[in-house]
Amino acid sequence: MKKSTTLVNNQNDTLFVLIKSLSKSEKRQFNLYVGRLGGNTDAKFFSLFKLLEKQKNYNEQQIIDSGIVTKVQLSNLKAHLYRQLLISLRLNPSHQNIRVQIREQLDFATVLYQKGLYKQSLRLLDKAKTMAIENEEKNIAYEIVELEKVIETQYITRSISTRADELSTQAKELSLQNVITSKLSNLSLQLYSILLKSGYAKNDEEFEQINSYFDDRLPTYDISTLGFREKLWLYKAYVWKSFLTQDFLMCYKYAHKWMQLFKEYPKFISLHPVFYLKGKNYLLEALFFLKQKTKFSQELAYFKEEIEQQKIPLNSNTELLIFQYTSANQLHLHFMQGTFREGEYLVKEITEKIEIYKPLLDHHHIVVLYYKIACLYFGMGENRLCIQYLAKIIDSKNLRGAEDLQCFARILNLIAHYECGLDYHLERQFKDTYKFLLKMENLQAVQKEFIVSIRALSDVFPHEIKREFKKIHTRLQKFEHHPFEKRAFLYLDILSWLESKIENTTVAEIIKRKASKLTS
Repeated sequence: MKKSTTLVNNQNDTLFVLIKSLSKSEKRQFNLYVGRLGGNTDAKFFSLFKLLEKQKNYNEQQIIDSGIVTKVQLSNLKAHLYRQLLISLRLNPSHQNIRVQIREQLDFATVLYQKGLYKQSLRLLDKAKTMAIENEEKNIAYEIVELEKVIETQYITRSISTRADELSTQAKELSLQNVITSKLSNLSLQLYSILLKSGYAKNDEEFEQINSYFDDRLPTYDISTLGFREKLWLYKAYVWKSFLTQDFLMCYKYAHKWMQLFKEYPKFISLHPVFYLKGKNYLLEALFFLKQKTKFSQELAYFKEEIEQQKIPLNSNTELLIFQYTSANQLHLHFMQGTFREGEYLVKEITEKIEIYKPLLDHHHIVVLYYKIACLYFGMGENRLCIQYLAKIIDSKNLRGAEDLQCFARILNLIAHYECGLDYHLERQFKDTYKFLLKMENLQAVQKEFIVSIRALSDVFPHEIKREFKKIHTRLQKFEHHPFEKRAFLYLDILSWLESKIENTTVAEIIKRKASKLTS
């Protein structure tokens, strides 16, 4: 009996993901593009496109059974279709940004140079260079100057005797600016890498290591000579350092400078919408950590207004970021105000959009939103729903660099089980949580203290429970403003929960009272 071919059902196939990411207008553009090629409407690559477009899940066996292509030829045909899709997307007006336009001019100038039409080539390069410098595309500007220098060695523009000196000076200036930008972008990336590998500073030693690492790699600069691009990377590097050292006031300062930079150069919002959105999110996140409810509410309202008025260009990338940032920060506002039940409408909106964006969303970003939804339900007192969303995190197997999230999900899970009176499940949760915590290398003092305290509650008599909650609260409160321990309370407001048990009220009421005091 012939062995049946295994069905391949791979959602991560790059070609399939690209096709599923296409908008209606992009698909229409591709149909027109193929039609203009002449004789290609029946070509194999177009037939493969139409088949993949209809598939809900990538099914390789279905492609082979269709007779479009043999298994041996499939890889090459997929590569050809992928290339044709990229060419079509490049031609789409929505993707014709400044960088693409300058690159196109550089390509045209190169073709003219190769034909020996030096004067025409130089004229085109000069226009492209002006456009590049005006739009802070200094890497491309440097490439253009280098090509100008090559052409000048073969075609001397005798009308400008100082041409060689001008080009040499310009190349040197652009090179220096590109070096500073490269060092600052490297520093920013390296700090992000530290966050993924080691997490936030947990003690004085790590605090000093991060500061030394930053100071040793920060290039010497004169702020008055820096352009938009250099300042952007400078502020980004400072924001990352501030997050790592948990200096949220400094984080706010540089995120604010980041936003002011775009205010000074408004045209760059449309040119670099991703950088603008990320800066906006860091600003809101810093205000949330600083518990600046009024300022946070104002900034969030302004952000939503910008989105509604379409001041931020929309494409697949920015739509994804806008969804992530508005979802998280709208939940944050309800956390700060204690208006958990009023924020429940967000759950349906967020979960529906997660399904829409799932092929493009990193799994880590999905479970972060699940954790925030779990916190919302916990604040509402809907502990079973809280447990339901926490299970999505606890059961996740591929959360790289998210030990903190897993840890606090398990701790909140314990509290929610305790609140539900699920004694049998609670004992199992303790065992699972202990196993997980034993694997964690850098457990915080708050985490250790709380897990021991909550475990002891099972042995306390009912009439002593309030007194025990007060003891736990006293032990944990000393960490609330500790430079390296305070972050635990940003993930989970344990103190407000304890206060709600002591005062026999809801978590929401406690948070509302605190928010009112902060406002006054």
